[in-house]
Amino acid sequence: MSSNDLTQPVSTGKWLAIVGIGEDGLAGLGETARQRIAEAAHIFGGRRHIELAREAIRGTPHAWPSPFDTEMTAVRALRGKPVCVLASGDPFCYGVGVTLAKFIPMDEMEAFPAPSAFSLAAARLGWALQDTATISLHGHSVARLRPLLHKGSRIMALTSGAEGPGEIAGLLNACGFGASRMAVLENLGGERERIAWHVAGRFEPEATDPLNVVAIEVEAGEDARALPLATGLDDELFDHDGQITKREIRTLSLSALAPRPGRLLWDVGAGSGSVAIEWMLRHPSMRAVAIEADHARAERIRFNAEQLGVPDLTVVEGMAPQALAGQAPPDAVFLGGGGSRPGVIETIIDALKPGGRLVANAVTLEMEAVLLKQHADCGGEMTRLSVARAAPIGGLNGWQPARPITQWVWQKP
Repeated sequence: MSSNDLTQPVSTGKWLAIVGIGEDGLAGLGETARQRIAEAAHIFGGRRHIELAREAIRGTPHAWPSPFDTEMTAVRALRGKPVCVLASGDPFCYGVGVTLAKFIPMDEMEAFPAPSAFSLAAARLGWALQDTATISLHGHSVARLRPLLHKGSRIMALTSGAEGPGEIAGLLNACGFGASRMAVLENLGGERERIAWHVAGRFEPEATDPLNVVAIEVEAGEDARALPLATGLDDELFDHDGQITKREIRTLSLSALAPRPGRLLWDVGAGSGSVAIEWMLRHPSMRAVAIEADHARAERIRFNAEQLGVPDLTVVEGMAPQALAGQAPPDAVFLGGGGSRPGVIETIIDALKPGGRLVANAVTLEMEAVLLKQHADCGGEMTRLSVARAAPIGGLNGWQPARPITQWVWQKP
């Protein structure tokens, strides 16, 4: 294709090329990838990417706008014209390729990945990538690391900038993992590549390039608070005012909800947010909305979500059923409070997706009457749950029963 043909439609149908480029620039690209850059009428990428590929660019360069357009409007508007998108390393490893694939069919694009930052870091450290947890903190709270902190684990994290390593060290120290070793790997694959090791508890801020990966060898102190993989976190891990689904009941309720990857939960009358938080801890793709009318409790839910590693939990302040309006239809609903108010359970049933599950717990006689009627009308399973814990009685010990719970579990046809 000559320079005069850059604006002509692409005859092959593959009008979009996604080229992963590393810090070594054009030298690290194959011949076909360099050719796609040269042939493109329009080239999109970060300013750093465009500079790395400058010598090969013949078309019009477009630096990504700020804030970033997740709808990819400018790229999609050029459909059919020769377009190249430049990305860091592997475009489909927390990269722009994932975003583009949401809007553009794969038979209209071709991708040329370079080694990801994780691959380069593993090569420098000699770590087995398949045995290392990887996470992107770009644009996210470092609290997302919390569920991964277990003694002996290895973690690699993409950060959001120069402050990222210090923020990670602060989290490790606060959670009792200050003895962990951290490698800060900057500008991997480029002339300015640098690797510096630190101990989290003695981390001293230094000039760090915004382009960095943090690798962590997790060591736990005596006060370390690792989150177990099983459901039923200790009640003491949650800040609450007594309005919390207790550990044993929470475990059974989550089992009845049957969490699956990518599913959305409504936690109605969320209290401390314990059910929604544990739902999200089951898998990184899980989503939840906690609905809570009390402002102080809603603030506690936000605090608990941040402390326990699911800062993306959505908290809606308001009373059901009004607060449910406009929310995305759920795959599952946990109704822990407020279900006896008129219209609440009917609104939930209407909103629930086909095949979705509703788990409703009743402590009061009024709520139990609602569930008994629903069971008679719709079917499902009714269970009486009772837990007793040993407690002192004078100088001896005896069983202290908690209030019994009536649970209705129903799956929408």
